Amino acid sequence: MLEDVIAIAKEAGEIIREGYRKNFTVEFKTNSSNLVTEIDKKSEQTIISFIKKKYPQHGIIAEESGAININKNAEYVWVIDPLDGTTNFAHGLPIFSVSIGVQKRGETICGIVYDVMRDMAYTAEKGNGSYCNSRKLKVSENDNLQYSLLVTGFPYDVQENPGKVMNYFSAFLHNARALRRLGSAAIDFCYVADGIFDGFWELSLYPWDICAGRLVLEEAGGLVTDFDGLKRDIFHKQILATNGKVHHKMVEILKEAGNK
Repeated sequence: MLEDVIAIAKEAGEIIREGYRKNFTVEFKTNSSNLVTEIDKKSEQTIISFIKKKYPQHGIIAEESGAININKNAEYVWVIDPLDGTTNFAHGLPIFSVSIGVQKRGETICGIVYDVMRDMAYTAEKGNGSYCNSRKLKVSENDNLQYSLLVTGFPYDVQENPGKVMNYFSAFLHNARALRRLGSAAIDFCYVADGIFDGFWELSLYPWDICAGRLVLEEAGGLVTDFDGLKRDIFHKQILATNGKVHHKMVEILKEAGNK
């Protein structure tokens, strides 16, 4: 199944590459910040068509199409973000990905985050580690938050400071070496898995943002919880994802910032 996940993600990635910096239609979902392009839709339909043909009994949760064939008999569910980083894509910034995770009875068993423009496939299978193409991934060894490079993302209504998002940003700005904001949560997970970042936190994520990247990170030795340090499923919107070594300190800072 992982081979199929990789193959269809790369096929979707080719659609995205072909559309990059070309003329394409852009629509607004709920406000001027939340975009969807025709390329998102083409990518998603390619993935869904493949699943329906080869795995007709499997359920699907997709960003643009919603829930498909989800019922008590759906043992397997594919969780799809056809283009994670649409705003980057629409503006010509080459940081975006295809994210596909497969769950069996609610547990993610395999997945891929395909970093399209770098042709980097971050893959994982439950219990068998995670890889970037053929290179095995391992989180960083850094255990000092003051030396850490962290990454985050902002919700579309960031100006309204939902969930005290700016409080968290300010707190880590004062307690870490540096912060970054790339615009693709799926890639953020993978860069923690690859030891590039030491930690990642974000509010208001969706299952398709989380599913594959979380498994990639956990299989690389990382830890993923909510802001209180509690394990949650992919439907929980708070994410704290780290190398495991700076996790406790990040939880402390999130709690302090959240109480201000």
